[in-house]
Amino acid sequence: MAGSGVFSEIIDEDVFKYYADGEWKKSSSGKSVSIVNPTTRKTQYKVQACTQEEVNKVMESAKAAQKLWAKTPLWKRAELLHKAAAILKEQKGPIADALVKEIAKPAKDAVTEVVRSGDLISYCAEEGVRILGKGAFLVSDSFPGNERTKYCLTSKIPLGVVLAIPPFNYPVNLAVSKIAPALIAGNALVLKPPTQGAVAGLHMVHCFHLAGFPKGLISCITGRGSEIGDFLTMHPGVNCISFTGGDTGIAISKKAGMIPLQMELGGKDACIVLEDADLDLAAANIVKGGFSYSGQRCTAVKVVLVMESAAEALVEKVNSKVAKLTVGAPEDNCDITPVVSESSANFIEGLVMDAKQKGATFCQEYRREGNLIWPLLLDHVRPDMRIAWEEPFGPVLPVIRIRSVEEGIHHCNASNFGLQGCIFTKDINKAILISDAMETGTVQINSAPARGPDHFPFQGVKDSGIGSQGITNSIDMMTKVKSTVINLPTPSYAMG
Repeated sequence: MAGSGVFSEIIDEDVFKYYADGEWKKSSSGKSVSIVNPTTRKTQYKVQACTQEEVNKVMESAKAAQKLWAKTPLWKRAELLHKAAAILKEQKGPIADALVKEIAKPAKDAVTEVVRSGDLISYCAEEGVRILGKGAFLVSDSFPGNERTKYCLTSKIPLGVVLAIPPFNYPVNLAVSKIAPALIAGNALVLKPPTQGAVAGLHMVHCFHLAGFPKGLISCITGRGSEIGDFLTMHPGVNCISFTGGDTGIAISKKAGMIPLQMELGGKDACIVLEDADLDLAAANIVKGGFSYSGQRCTAVKVVLVMESAAEALVEKVNSKVAKLTVGAPEDNCDITPVVSESSANFIEGLVMDAKQKGATFCQEYRREGNLIWPLLLDHVRPDMRIAWEEPFGPVLPVIRIRSVEEGIHHCNASNFGLQGCIFTKDINKAILISDAMETGTVQINSAPARGPDHFPFQGVKDSGIGSQGITNSIDMMTKVKSTVINLPTPSYAMG
């Protein structure tokens, strides 16, 4: 259970503490933020409502701790990360319990997220030692007009303090995907967890605490975005921001100043199905890609673009699989569980009602109880419907019938998003040509969109983000190049 066992020190009565200077603390504000259980729609947890002054103190501590951490040998940084990974996996039960209760993640998927996160940390530790353990050596005479009088040594050095802001849907995995690269690279890390998912995030941070990381190096600030959000992202002590979420990231990017940004801001991932596709394979991936975790994934299939000649057969196969999805509580490991909040459910319902008003075909009856929305496939969707363009982040999937590949590519590229997409065809030549034409960060061929494995590059274009994630790319992004040039009085050549 959350807040029990080794985690008992992170809670005071019924309010979880925040983490700073290597200690669990209560906020001087005396206020808390409630976290509502999406299933019961009642308050499940409370976390501290931290103040701007507490943010200032965290930034001061982080800056001081980073200076010492940067002098810590790479092998030692990696050793501590491996230790944190082991503790995280060992304590997967209480952390998964929090994920079930605060974001309604199915129990088995919650455990998987925690274990995957431990694996990510360990992989990052190993990769960081390899990447950061080597530099480059350049000589001047390779450029025209120069003698060999200059030797240039380059290495990667840390940026300073990294601010990490993960989303509600993967509050552990998408936190460690920012934390581990930052730490192995020699940075300090300030985590601002999402409100829904904050308790799982605090438990995860305690695993780093138990691993023995230096005081002040890792901090976790909870609170209302309206009170500390802009203050954090515009803080002069922040040297880099890694954010995953919605269009809040666009606002952050306009305010952040001259610091590196790594942002993944959602998508409207299109699935293009050609006439020659394996329709059983396509249907299985559409259901998995569109409805797993109730569609609350940035890489979920968000629109199906199927050739008219294959549409009837595909829709029939998808519907037969949708009928087998279980609906209910996350504790029961149901396929479809409540969406994260009432406002999210209302937004999804608005998209559904718009499609109904404009004549979409409902393959299932629309059904909702509280935050629980039954899976729904909408056929004969047209471009004038909101669901054709907007990201529902729920278990509702539109199907648009297309007359040509070019029509499908055009719809995909007309979106303001460009995270991922997928193509189903048996013709690899067509697949490559379509992939090249799609304006997305990643294209999957004969599989649903996915973030991972976690060392794969993950990026979007247009409003889907800035920069690239994935373990190697994140380490590179959270460092900068330092050059030292040795100037010789006369040219020098090794003779062999």
